[in-house]
Amino acid sequence: MLARFLTYVPTAVLAVLIFYFGFNALTGERGFLTARQRQATLAEDLARLDGLRAERQALEQRARLLRNDSLSADLLEERAHVVLGFADPRDYVIRISAKAR
Repeated sequence: MLARFLTYVPTAVLAVLIFYFGFNALTGERGFLTARQRQATLAEDLARLDGLRAERQALEQRARLLRNDSLSADLLEERAHVVLGFADPRDYVIRISAKAR
C-alpha cells in the first residue's frame, strides 16, 4: 500500500511547486496583480525626484551667488538680516505675532 502512494509523491511535489510559484507570480511583491501599485509608486517617486532636483538647483544657484567671485550684495544682506536678526535703520519693520501666522 505504501508503494502505491510513493508513486504519487513526485507528482504531488510538482503540483505543490507549480501552485506555489504560480501564486507568487500573481500576488507576490513583483507579481502581475501588483503592477499598478508599482507604477503608482514609481510615478510618485519620480515626481518627488523632480521636486528635489529643482530644489537642489535653486540651492546651488543661491550658493553660487554667495561665492567670492560672484558675490551678490542683496543676497548677502538678506542672509545677514535673517541670521543675525538685524535690520537696516532705513528699513520698515512690521512685527507679526506668532498667533497671526
